[in-house]
Amino acid sequence: MNRFTKEFWAGRWHEGQTGWDVGNVSTPFVDFFDALTNKEMRILIPGGGNGYEGEYLWQQGFKNVHLLDIVEQPLENFKKRVPDFPDHQLRCADFFSLDEKFDLIVEQTFFCALDPTLRPKYASKMSEVLSSGSKLAGLLFNFPLTEEGPPFGGDESEYRKLFEPYFDILKMGPCTNSIKPRAGRELWFEVMRK
Repeated sequence: MNRFTKEFWAGRWHEGQTGWDVGNVSTPFVDFFDALTNKEMRILIPGGGNGYEGEYLWQQGFKNVHLLDIVEQPLENFKKRVPDFPDHQLRCADFFSLDEKFDLIVEQTFFCALDPTLRPKYASKMSEVLSSGSKLAGLLFNFPLTEEGPPFGGDESEYRKLFEPYFDILKMGPCTNSIKPRAGRELWFEVMRK
């Protein structure tokens, strides 16, 4: 059962309790995005928050980026910063209700914000909304999973078991270019839908 409802997240935004927001796109994503060549790919950023990754991609010429969050506030913040971004690509919705396909999904603090009981559903849904041969890529926290959170941690062996039924694991290991506050606490991963 999801303990973190739309109302919970709206309250966090309203109170300014947004410790996950680093204020810009982090280095691991800049490096990954800069290596992408297909500017036409359909990209989803679930739990996108203030959307710095989406803003960076948009500025680099990726015009089929979709930013999704369960509350309006961060989407409104994004629209103020990036007024020419298409409204229909800013989505206030529950990720688990999506019924469409994407070529790349960017994972940045969405997974760690979910109730850990939803992790199997997350892996299954990611495989549903990705086209065959498409990727899910990003960062996962690498610290012990406890009841305290969000953010919730985990470890590489747990993540591998979670993704292997649906994905080929291309990369999964310690992130070498994390931002300072998260150094030594992140894994970079890229998985491809089977």
